[in-house]
Amino acid sequence: MNTLTDSDAIFQYHRYMIMLHGNHGTAALGWRDIQSQAIRFEAIKALADMNKHTVLDAGCGHGDLFPFLRSYYPEISYCGIEQIPELLNEARRRYSKWPQTSFMCGDFINGVLPIADYVIACGSLNYHNNDPEFIFKAIAKLYRHSKLGFAFNLLSHVITNGLIVAYNQDEIMKYCLSLSKQVILKNDYSDEDFTIFMYR
Repeated sequence: MNTLTDSDAIFQYHRYMIMLHGNHGTAALGWRDIQSQAIRFEAIKALADMNKHTVLDAGCGHGDLFPFLRSYYPEISYCGIEQIPELLNEARRRYSKWPQTSFMCGDFINGVLPIADYVIACGSLNYHNNDPEFIFKAIAKLYRHSKLGFAFNLLSHVITNGLIVAYNQDEIMKYCLSLSKQVILKNDYSDEDFTIFMYR
């Protein structure tokens, strides 16, 4: 199996969820419910004061992180990247007319990314990949594309379904500390999820 096969599995999963639930709610994105999304957004927003900064949302889905962040940081400049056209089209429909907001189609793991002050990966790194080093490569790449900081969340517990995976937070923290001297772990908001902030 190669990366293309991993990518195909993600496409098939989300298209199946869209077929079942439509392309307007959080179910299309794979969230259990809107509350699951909201608690993760709440944890992510503590990364920094993002006002007057650029933010890259890697795997943005419907782009719903944008209005959430903008409610706290009204002067952010936001760019969302998403590889699944159906999700990207919905994000553009909802938010592309807002000022200082853009969306791009692409695979943030294998494609070319813009540099941003802050990079965020919320819910987009939990997919199975046949490369055992995938998560470390993804963290390193996204951190490299941040000028000031990178925030991401991962599952610590999951019911195995072959597509979604969980990670050991101590192992992830150890790796992050090999890249940055300033790393913060947040694990007090969910029994199944943790968030890491990495700063320059």
